Amino acid sequence: MKINERLKLIGDLVEDKQTTLDIGCDHALLDIYLVKKNKNIKVIASDVKEGPLEQARLNIKREKLDNQIELRLGNGLDTYTDDVNCVIISGMGGLNIIGILKNNLKIAKQIDTFILSPNNYLEEVKRFCCKIGFYIEKEKLVKDKKFIYQVVVFKKGKKKYTNKEYFFGPILLREKNDLFFSYYERELKSREIILKLLPKNCFTKRLKIKKEIKTIEEELH
Repeated sequence: MKINERLKLIGDLVEDKQTTLDIGCDHALLDIYLVKKNKNIKVIASDVKEGPLEQARLNIKREKLDNQIELRLGNGLDTYTDDVNCVIISGMGGLNIIGILKNNLKIAKQIDTFILSPNNYLEEVKRFCCKIGFYIEKEKLVKDKKFIYQVVVFKKGKKKYTNKEYFFGPILLREKNDLFFSYYERELKSREIILKLLPKNCFTKRLKIKKEIKTIEEELH
């Protein structure tokens, strides 16, 4: 079963012998990849909708992995049980991810590892996770077709970051590989377009975007 580059990277970041909860599992392609790659982990695939979960069930059955992947219907961390020590959330908006963690904050703080790949609001996700008691252990960029995504591994613990590190990502900022420049060149162009379209009376928003444009330009050049 074919898996895209983003999901493959996420799967490769899961450590050995972890019990992993994949929230918003969709068709369970990541979960199938995980158990095929690593026999020493337990995988729980969850989704809030019956449709994707039924498709996941069919895919898992087709691969003869019924005994290795458990399916759970539920919203976010409602599907958590005490044996889970790694939670994956990918392909959602950053504010949705923050909402999932906020809704079950007590549970979120018990988890050892989060592997998150938001579609947007990355800085906000990083700030929130660090605020509730996690630090950024790994950051990766991956190109999947024409898009570049960030994948972040959070571990329980405390570290301090500057505003610049939160914005770019402390590890990405240190490594600065080719994908870093491609990613932030796109981010720069996106902000320039937004600035042109924003009404003149949106002073606060325009000021924020201008500041971000300056920050990106300084780092790229």
